[in-house]
Amino acid sequence: RLQEGLASSAMSITQYNGAAMIAMSGKGCVGIAVDRRLGIRNMTKACDFKKVFQVNDKIMVGFSGLATDLQTLEQRLRMRTNMYKLREDREISVDAFGNLVASMQYEKRFGYYFVEPVIAGLKADNTPYLMSSDIIGAQCFKDDFVVAGDTAETLFGMCESVYRPDLVPEELFEVLSQCLLSGVDRDCLAGWGATVYIMTPEGVQETNLKGRMD
Repeated sequence: RLQEGLASSAMSITQYNGAAMIAMSGKGCVGIAVDRRLGIRNMTKACDFKKVFQVNDKIMVGFSGLATDLQTLEQRLRMRTNMYKLREDREISVDAFGNLVASMQYEKRFGYYFVEPVIAGLKADNTPYLMSSDIIGAQCFKDDFVVAGDTAETLFGMCESVYRPDLVPEELFEVLSQCLLSGVDRDCLAGWGATVYIMTPEGVQETNLKGRMD
């Protein structure tokens, strides 16, 4: 029984550093909200860890999971997108970028990147694009919101309660902020401040939020 209890309480490697992330669509805009904590299980190491990266004017990508794999995959994706831009003489589209991320993860299916990417962007006609994938690149496309991290169950419930279609950027910021801060209050492995990114055709607005520090 002791061995069964230890096995059931074992932590997933994707929860080792802790994370909470929401991507949500609005009317001609998308947003990502993410916590700022970097931890080693229950020990907090930093409160300013970057988990969301802007690829170009139309694409943002966030990663939850193992911090070292997160940084490795981000650097390799940046190299691949730069090579695409040099070869094609144009910026990569959000659809192509989603397929690139999934294919790079599937390449490592026998030795995973322990990360779960979340991609938010705008298509050529400025309609929202949301995609998430698991550690081997199985894609999940949504029209409303996607969640990731070890707080996913709580975040999903919050988003289902307060989300509504066609949110303008100011409303989208408010909904993302409330969902993330309420969700991480129920998880000791995520939180300690948050950052919200709102992408519109005019640009990306980044806002840091204060959260509980306990």
